[in-house]
Amino acid sequence: MDLNLQITDMAGARPEHSTVIVNFVSAVRKQLRNSTCYVFSDNVQYRWHTKNGEEKTVMPDASINCRVKSRRGNTFIDAPRFVMEVLSQSTEKFDRTEKKEIYREQEIDEYWIVDWQKKQVEIYNLDYDEEQNPQYYLWKVVSEENKEELKIVHFPNIAITFDELFEEVDL
Repeated sequence: MDLNLQITDMAGARPEHSTVIVNFVSAVRKQLRNSTCYVFSDNVQYRWHTKNGEEKTVMPDASINCRVKSRRGNTFIDAPRFVMEVLSQSTEKFDRTEKKEIYREQEIDEYWIVDWQKKQVEIYNLDYDEEQNPQYYLWKVVSEENKEELKIVHFPNIAITFDELFEEVDL
Protein backbone atom coordinates (compact mmCIF):
# COMPACT_ATOMS: atom_id res chain seq x y z
CA MET A 1 0.00 0.00 0.00
CA ASP A 2 1.51 3.31 -1.15
CA LEU A 3 0.37 6.10 1.13
CA ASN A 4 2.35 8.84 -0.67
CA LEU A 5 2.38 11.05 2.41
CA GLN A 6 3.91 14.49 2.38
CA ILE A 7 4.98 15.95 5.69
CA THR A 8 4.62 19.70 5.94
CA ASP A 9 5.83 21.79 8.89
CA MET A 10 2.61 23.25 10.21
CA ALA A 11 3.14 25.23 13.37
CA GLY A 12 -0.58 25.61 13.91
CA ALA A 13 -2.81 28.13 12.22
CA ARG A 14 -3.11 31.65 13.52
CA PRO A 15 -6.58 32.51 14.82
CA GLU A 16 -7.03 34.94 11.91
CA HIS A 17 -6.46 32.09 9.44
CA SER A 18 -9.21 30.04 11.06
CA THR A 19 -11.51 33.04 11.36
CA VAL A 20 -11.48 33.60 7.59
CA ILE A 21 -12.39 29.93 7.01
CA VAL A 22 -15.22 30.01 9.57
CA ASN A 23 -16.55 33.29 8.14
CA PHE A 24 -16.63 31.86 4.62
CA VAL A 25 -18.24 28.56 5.59
CA SER A 26 -20.91 30.17 7.79
CA ALA A 27 -21.89 32.75 5.17
CA VAL A 28 -22.10 30.20 2.36
CA ARG A 29 -23.69 27.34 4.31
CA LYS A 30 -26.94 29.19 4.92
CA GLN A 31 -27.29 29.95 1.23
CA LEU A 32 -26.76 26.35 0.11
CA ARG A 33 -29.61 24.93 2.17
CA ASN A 34 -31.96 22.77 0.10
CA SER A 35 -29.44 22.44 -2.73
CA THR A 36 -27.30 19.55 -3.90
CA CYS A 37 -24.10 21.41 -2.99
CA TYR A 38 -22.39 21.63 0.38
CA VAL A 39 -19.66 23.83 1.79
CA PHE A 40 -16.90 22.21 3.84
CA SER A 41 -14.15 23.56 6.01
CA ASP A 42 -10.56 22.37 6.27
CA ASN A 43 -11.28 18.99 7.83
CA VAL A 44 -12.47 17.32 4.59
CA GLN A 45 -10.03 15.57 2.31
CA TYR A 46 -10.03 14.85 -1.40
CA ARG A 47 -8.01 12.10 -3.07
CA TRP A 48 -7.25 12.02 -6.78
CA HIS A 49 -4.84 10.59 -9.28
CA THR A 50 -2.73 13.12 -11.16
CA LYS A 51 -2.12 12.88 -14.90
CA ASN A 52 1.16 11.02 -14.24
CA GLY A 53 -0.64 8.45 -12.07
CA GLU A 54 0.39 9.70 -8.62
CA GLU A 55 -2.24 9.61 -5.92
CA LYS A 56 -2.60 12.96 -4.14
CA THR A 57 -4.60 13.80 -1.05
CA VAL A 58 -5.39 17.42 -0.25
CA MET A 59 -7.42 19.22 2.39
CA PRO A 60 -8.51 22.65 1.12
CA ASP A 61 -9.24 25.31 3.72
CA ALA A 62 -12.77 25.51 2.27
CA SER A 63 -14.55 23.85 -0.63
CA ILE A 64 -17.95 23.75 -2.29
CA ASN A 65 -18.79 20.26 -3.48
CA CYS A 66 -21.84 19.26 -5.49
CA ARG A 67 -20.82 15.59 -5.83
CA VAL A 68 -20.92 14.49 -2.21
CA LYS A 69 -21.97 10.91 -2.93
CA SER A 70 -18.66 10.28 -4.67
CA ARG A 71 -16.57 9.30 -1.67
CA ARG A 72 -14.79 6.46 0.06
CA GLY A 73 -15.16 6.68 3.83
CA ASN A 74 -14.27 10.22 4.83
CA THR A 75 -12.49 11.04 1.55
CA PHE A 76 -14.10 12.55 -1.54
CA ILE A 77 -12.85 11.13 -4.83
CA ASP A 78 -14.51 13.62 -7.17
CA ALA A 79 -13.48 17.26 -7.48
CA PRO A 80 -15.38 20.09 -5.83
CA ARG A 81 -16.36 23.08 -7.96
CA PHE A 82 -14.70 25.65 -5.70
CA VAL A 83 -11.70 25.65 -3.35
CA MET A 84 -10.23 28.32 -1.10
CA GLU A 85 -6.83 28.41 0.56
CA VAL A 86 -5.99 30.91 3.27
CA LEU A 87 -2.30 31.73 3.23
CA SER A 88 0.02 31.12 6.12
CA GLN A 89 3.78 31.41 6.23
CA SER A 90 4.27 27.65 6.29
CA THR A 91 1.85 26.84 3.42
CA GLU A 92 1.97 29.80 1.00
CA LYS A 93 4.47 28.26 -1.42
CA PHE A 94 2.60 24.92 -1.44
CA ASP A 95 -0.79 26.67 -1.93
CA ARG A 96 0.52 28.74 -4.85
CA THR A 97 2.37 25.92 -6.62
CA GLU A 98 1.70 22.23 -5.99
CA LYS A 99 -1.84 22.58 -4.63
CA LYS A 100 -2.80 24.99 -7.39
CA GLU A 101 -1.44 22.52 -9.95
CA ILE A 102 -3.40 19.64 -8.43
CA TYR A 103 -6.60 21.73 -8.49
CA ARG A 104 -5.93 22.74 -12.11
CA GLU A 105 -5.41 19.11 -13.17
CA GLN A 106 -8.68 18.16 -11.47
CA GLU A 107 -10.38 21.01 -13.35
CA ILE A 108 -11.79 22.72 -10.28
CA ASP A 109 -13.73 25.68 -11.65
CA GLU A 110 -12.63 28.34 -9.19
CA TYR A 111 -9.71 28.78 -6.81
CA TRP A 112 -9.40 31.54 -4.22
CA ILE A 113 -6.13 32.41 -2.51
CA VAL A 114 -6.89 34.55 0.53
CA ASP A 115 -4.21 36.59 2.26
CA TRP A 116 -5.66 37.57 5.63
CA GLN A 117 -2.67 39.80 6.46
CA LYS A 118 -3.07 41.94 3.32
CA LYS A 119 -6.86 41.49 3.37
CA GLN A 120 -6.76 40.42 -0.25
CA VAL A 121 -8.46 37.71 -2.33
CA GLU A 122 -7.02 36.39 -5.60
CA ILE A 123 -9.78 34.78 -7.67
CA TYR A 124 -8.62 32.27 -10.27
CA ASN A 125 -11.02 31.01 -12.91
CA LEU A 126 -10.48 27.79 -14.86
CA ASP A 127 -10.57 27.96 -18.62
CA TYR A 128 -8.89 26.12 -21.47
CA ASP A 129 -6.02 27.14 -23.73
CA GLU A 130 -5.93 26.58 -27.50
CA GLU A 131 -4.95 22.92 -27.03
CA GLN A 132 -7.89 22.46 -24.62
CA ASN A 133 -5.62 22.13 -21.59
CA PRO A 134 -7.13 23.43 -18.35
CA GLN A 135 -5.47 26.63 -17.10
CA TYR A 136 -6.09 29.00 -14.22
CA TYR A 137 -6.39 32.64 -15.14
CA LEU A 138 -6.35 35.40 -12.57
CA TRP A 139 -9.86 36.79 -12.83
CA LYS A 140 -9.55 39.49 -10.20
CA VAL A 141 -7.66 40.61 -7.10
CA VAL A 142 -10.06 42.01 -4.52
CA SER A 143 -8.91 44.25 -1.69
CA GLU A 144 -10.36 47.03 0.45
CA GLU A 145 -10.27 49.40 -2.56
CA ASN A 146 -12.57 47.27 -4.76
CA LYS A 147 -14.24 45.14 -2.06
CA GLU A 148 -17.69 45.44 -3.65
CA GLU A 149 -16.41 43.25 -6.52
CA LEU A 150 -15.96 40.12 -4.34
CA LYS A 151 -18.10 37.28 -5.61
CA ILE A 152 -17.96 33.55 -6.17
CA VAL A 153 -17.88 33.49 -9.96
CA HIS A 154 -19.24 29.95 -10.42
CA PHE A 155 -21.96 30.36 -7.79
CA PRO A 156 -23.49 33.74 -8.75
CA ASN A 157 -26.47 33.29 -6.43
CA ILE A 158 -24.27 33.00 -3.35
CA ALA A 159 -23.28 36.30 -1.79
CA ILE A 160 -20.39 36.89 0.58
CA THR A 161 -19.10 40.35 1.21
CA PHE A 162 -15.50 41.34 1.73
CA ASP A 163 -16.38 42.60 5.20
CA GLU A 164 -18.04 39.26 6.09
CA LEU A 165 -15.00 37.31 4.92
CA PHE A 166 -12.58 39.38 7.01
CA GLU A 167 -14.87 40.01 9.99
CA GLU A 168 -13.00 39.82 13.31
CA VAL A 169 -9.63 39.50 11.58
CA ASP A 170 -7.50 41.85 13.65
CA LEU A 171 -4.27 43.01 12.11
